[in-house]
Formats: sequence, C-alpha cells, structure tokens
Amino acid sequence: MKQYLQLVKEVLENGTEKSDRTGTGTISIFGAQQKYDLRDGFPMVTTKKVRYDAIVRELLWFLKGSTNINDGLTEHTPIWDAWADEKGELGPIYGFQWRKWRKIKEKSDGTIEKIHIDQIQNAIDMIKNNPDSRRIIVSGWNVADIEEMALPPCHTLFQFYVVGERLDLQLYQRSADIALGVPYNIASYATLLSMVAKECNLTPGVFVHTLGDAHIYSNHIEGLKEQLTRTPKTLPKLEIADKSFWDLKFEDFKLKNYEHDKFIKFPIAV
Repeated sequence: MKQYLQLVKEVLENGTEKSDRTGTGTISIFGAQQKYDLRDGFPMVTTKKVRYDAIVRELLWFLKGSTNINDGLTEHTPIWDAWADEKGELGPIYGFQWRKWRKIKEKSDGTIEKIHIDQIQNAIDMIKNNPDSRRIIVSGWNVADIEEMALPPCHTLFQFYVVGERLDLQLYQRSADIALGVPYNIASYATLLSMVAKECNLTPGVFVHTLGDAHIYSNHIEGLKEQLTRTPKTLPKLEIADKSFWDLKFEDFKLKNYEHDKFIKFPIAV
C-alpha cells in the first residue's frame, strides 16, 4: 500500500492549515488520486491494523438499504453511533440513496406515484447488458435529502468501467479523513468492486480513488508520522463465496494472509 503512504506524505508535506466543521483543525490538499490494481493483491493498509470485519459489516449494511444503527448487520461495528439520534436513525444516508432513491412519477391520469430507484441493481444490470455504457454510475449525493441526513455522504459518487473481461471502479470522495476514513474507504470499495465483478463474471481490476478535500486532523499527525516509519507488507487476498450478489453474507468474505503492524489509535472527529 505504497500509494496510501504517498498520499499521507503529500498531505503532511504540502497541506494547508484549515479550520473545519468539527473544530479540530486540519491540514489538507484539494484534488488527489491513487490507483489500486486488485490483480496485485487486495488493497488493505498493512502499516497498521485495519478491521476488515467492520468494513464488511458496514458495506453489507449499506447494500441492505439500512439507515439505523440497531440493524443486526452493524453488530460490533459502532462506526455510525456518534451521528445517530436516540432511536438509532441516521436519515436517508448511503444505503437509502443506493437502494431507495426517491422519485415522484406523474401517471397518465394525472395522479402522483412515489417510487424508489435501486441504483445498485441498475448498475449491475447495465454492466451485464450494456457494458460499454458511460452511465454506470451510483450517486449518494441527493441534494433534496441532504438536510435530512445525519452526515452528508463523504464518498459521493462512483462509476463502473468495463474493459474486456475486467471491471474497474472510480470513486469521487468529496471529503477524505486520511488517517481513519481512507483505509476503510479503499477496502470497502475494493470489496464492492470484487462483489460486482464476481456477479458479472468479470475480473476485478483497478480501483481509482479520487479525493476532493484530502485532510489530516491535527490530532492525527503524530500517529501518521509513526505509520510512515513502517514498511508495507505483502498484500492479502480476498476470497468471496460462490454465491449471487444479493445472497452474500458476512461469513462469505475471507481476507487471507493479512499481515499488519500494530494498531494506531486515532480519535474520531464528530
């Protein structure tokens, strides 16, 4: 994962001090891009321990369309607890937009019909039936719903690209927490790419990670400097059970030979 460490180094060396919503303070750059070729191994950060179980649980929770932290898929994964209300609700965040994008349709008789759009299923169908399309896009940034969300989406839009027998994916992330969020984002979207590629009988290829505001919180700087002193290890391998996309469960994902350095604790900025 040299690409990730290069990003850390770039922000530390060239970042500009900025205030932020949380009041913590950051150094940041605007506009960065890394590419991770899954044929070289699964892109999991190895210079610290990253919890792959939490990543899979969160991704499956999104794919279910869930928006409440009390859903069983988030067991032992308190990632969203800080933003949930007293009932555990988060509003129409990622999973809702991915699976249940709201649309109002006027029928021929003049009445209004409320429907939902399943962006994930639409993307899979397009990959299978129209692989050269330049519209295989899933968006989480629904302007009409932003005020209802506990946290507007940081990873806002992703696009699939089929080239021969290979499937690539590019993510645009408006806001990227380099220390805590980005290692999770890389592994999560690499997992999603692997899942969709398997469903479509394609080889998972390149994950392109494009960042808007790429920032390091001031209380994360020392931990990241320590991480830069460590040497990346051989990348692990992801194995996914031979099941259809929508039948995959937590136990169907196995990260093999994940060697890593010790955990670094970074406080979360809310």
